[in-house]
Amino acid sequence: MDMSPAAKAKPSRAMVLAAGLGKRMRPLTTTTPKPLIEVAGKPLLDHMLDRLVDAGVEEVVVNVHYLPALIESHLGRRRAKSPRILISDERERLLETGGGVKKALRHLGGAPFLVVNTDDVWADGPRPNLTRLIEYWDMSRMDALLLLAPTATSFGYEGRGDFAMDPFGRLRRRRDREVCPFVFAGVSILNPSLFSDTPEGAFSLNLIFDKAAAQGRLFGLRLDGFWMHVGTPSAVAGADARLAESVS
Repeated sequence: MDMSPAAKAKPSRAMVLAAGLGKRMRPLTTTTPKPLIEVAGKPLLDHMLDRLVDAGVEEVVVNVHYLPALIESHLGRRRAKSPRILISDERERLLETGGGVKKALRHLGGAPFLVVNTDDVWADGPRPNLTRLIEYWDMSRMDALLLLAPTATSFGYEGRGDFAMDPFGRLRRRRDREVCPFVFAGVSILNPSLFSDTPEGAFSLNLIFDKAAAQGRLFGLRLDGFWMHVGTPSAVAGADARLAESVS
């Protein structure tokens, strides 16, 4: 096993995906970008930024497209508990998840980094899940590491799962007509080398995940606690209630 400093290095930069249109969240997103929708009294964007800070992330890139001035203004007002924040501007063209990360690579550097959604929230178990994910990262075995939530106990998700995991943490995609125990919880650690030979313009991060899986280097870590996908207006109220229960 490679125990070089490069293999053991832990990610200190992150990409926050905040450029989406939030169509499923309408009418809440008619005048407010989805990352600024509040859950438990705090914007979704701040939930994620605060978790990144607590996990030791020092620099964050946030991409913007829909109502970008509101997001930029909000980020400008953050003072306490804020990492250094850079903006990746997608005003001219929305690049989807993979294309958005690829555009921001010049800010993210050559080392592995986190990529996080803003519409995935959770209540942690005894130890913060981002800290667990960062500590589990092993570049000698992995090119992509995903945080996964059990489908049976997740809120706001009614699908058949995304991945199956072997005893060593290696992942494979759900097959047709199969039910899998884990859903992607919106957080990953990625080796930037995965973006070589990818399309220009818009593409999904699923292309990156599948590329790592084909090489046997896609791994997962089970989320400790409970996970909520906040993708619709009704899910906002439900997440409010679940988070209130978790701290009461």
